[in-house]
Amino acid sequence: MPEADADADLDAVAAELYALPPSEFTAARNARAGMAAGDVAKRIKALRKPTVAAWAVNLLAREGQLADAIELSAALREAQDDLDGAELARLGKQRRQLVAALAQQAVGLAEDAGGTLSAAAREDVEKTINAAVMDAAAAAAVMTARLVTPLEAGDIEPGTLADAVGGSMPGVVTPPPRDDLAERRSRKAAEKAAREAERLANEAERELARVDARRAKAQERVDHVRERIDDLRRDLAALEKDEQAAVEKLVVVDREHSAAAAKARDAAKEAERAQRALDDA
Repeated sequence: MPEADADADLDAVAAELYALPPSEFTAARNARAGMAAGDVAKRIKALRKPTVAAWAVNLLAREGQLADAIELSAALREAQDDLDGAELARLGKQRRQLVAALAQQAVGLAEDAGGTLSAAAREDVEKTINAAVMDAAAAAAVMTARLVTPLEAGDIEPGTLADAVGGSMPGVVTPPPRDDLAERRSRKAAEKAAREAERLANEAERELARVDARRAKAQERVDHVRERIDDLRRDLAALEKDEQAAVEKLVVVDREHSAAAAKARDAAKEAERAQRALDDA
């Protein structure tokens, strides 16, 4: 049998075995080895029992839940290549949140399958998922769903990976970049332009609010002045009416004054005549 075919057969059997609870692994492995022949049987028999933490991660990989983490690892490498500090900080926070969420899912899958994970095993699950996010070689190992032992970022050597995986160890396949450098720069420029446009829009909204407040205050002043003018116009109309009445009364009094003056003059003349008549007598 060609070596590639033998590896494929071994890996197919190993993938099934490493999905089983560790307590069932040894018996199932021996049974499958007995069903195989030649070198494949020996290699199946040599498969090692996984730790509980490795098994939980295998379940997660089989569920297809690690794709987001692997994509994030590619994004992290792109940000590192571009020395984009802000993007690194954002992705770092996203990575921690994603790793914690995936670790919780892996623990849940294992518990649903009848397993029990200690605090140390849970920590190993999270470390393994984090290693897959941080390193492409670790990601390739984890995605086989044939882990035997957990992994940890910073300790990813070819020998370590080979020992950590049951069956053949795939070559490290770096996920293709989501877009080339020019497209990334174009996208970042567009994002920057969008942020600047949003900033200007927010600033314009704030300025509009300030102008609206000043306009409302000016309108209030106009309304107050107009109201005062209306009051003064009513007062003026009343005063003009009072003036007209006073003028009319003055006219009447002036007539009375003229009549009284004429009468006084006539009386004075009559008194003067009477005095002269007295004097002549």
